[in-house]
Amino acid sequence: MKVPLLDLKAQYKQIKKDVHQSLDELLASQHFILGPVVTKFEQVMAEYIGAKYAIGVASGSDALLLSLMALGIKTGDEVLTSPFTFFATAGAISRLNATPVFADIEPITYNISPAAIEKLISQQYMPDPESGKLINKKTRRVIKAIIPVHLYGQCVDMDEIMALAKQYKWAVIEDAAQAISSIYKNKSAGTIGTTGCFSFFPSKNLGAWGDAGLITTNDQKMAELLKSLRIHGGTKKYHHKYVGCNSRLDALQAAILTVKLKYLDDWQKARMKNAERYAELFQKANLLDKISLPTTKENRNHTYHQYTIRVLKNKRNDLAAFLKQNEVGTAIYYPLALHLQECFKNLGYQPGTCPESEKAAEECVSLPIYPELTSEMQNYVVDKMKEFFSK
Repeated sequence: MKVPLLDLKAQYKQIKKDVHQSLDELLASQHFILGPVVTKFEQVMAEYIGAKYAIGVASGSDALLLSLMALGIKTGDEVLTSPFTFFATAGAISRLNATPVFADIEPITYNISPAAIEKLISQQYMPDPESGKLINKKTRRVIKAIIPVHLYGQCVDMDEIMALAKQYKWAVIEDAAQAISSIYKNKSAGTIGTTGCFSFFPSKNLGAWGDAGLITTNDQKMAELLKSLRIHGGTKKYHHKYVGCNSRLDALQAAILTVKLKYLDDWQKARMKNAERYAELFQKANLLDKISLPTTKENRNHTYHQYTIRVLKNKRNDLAAFLKQNEVGTAIYYPLALHLQECFKNLGYQPGTCPESEKAAEECVSLPIYPELTSEMQNYVVDKMKEFFSK
């Protein structure tokens, strides 16, 4: 049996009629840059997420970059984030010549650890007696913002993050690229911090047919600035108050996403059901001493953008290879933590700096979890894993 990591063709069969009708209407209008289709999408997304404002942009990566630009992050500033995430999180910081600062993750959720942040602060920073902002003891640079990443579909401990941000005067950019409709204490991911950044890369729970992204905020001035920055900093045609960039959300993508949003809640429920079934199957197969399953903390949900397990005793790579041989799709998110990436070598991080992130990079593997995954497919995945561990 073939079980792909993701099957977008199965999703397409479900939505084909509605999407093509929407695209036909857009093609008839010939209005592809911003316009009413994008405005409608922004409105429905703001309502769905529970934010006052939503700004469509070209990608999730640009959502992070534009948020940092709007906050005035620049050369010499420091921005705190997780080392266990997709590269764009730290890449956006570096693109503005600011410095990413990495604090380790929790071993259970893979999200940035408030305790690790506090440890980092106590070791490397001191509060400025006048402003209260944190100053790096070595470089004298100041942490201006934090980017907590809601990894795999589960929110960070945002109460602790917001308390630290208030104490040290940080802006908070929520990287919710993998966390559409994830909830923390009755608040949606992307509505708690200064801005929320979403990706609609095709593999996401709500995926476009190309690159697309969104920024949410409850601050009107921030929303207006972001709308300007996405069109080269323009305020009216050919008049530019700021230096921005070209990061407009295509109307084609907005039309597709508006249709797909109607299906999202049902797709999320199917992912959660598949996660529950995996847990039952792995328990029946007596594999829980060989692998660790995803854990959901209190006061939040898990939308399973990825179903990521740990494979113990250095057998992750062998298991992934075995599953590939048996036509089961897997992926490793992520095989090398960001603080050890070659491009950040100048920052001086060494192996052992963020041990939980490094361990996760060696043990984690993601299994198929998409909504259209059948029970027969899941049985096959677990049977093959049982076969691997019985050898």
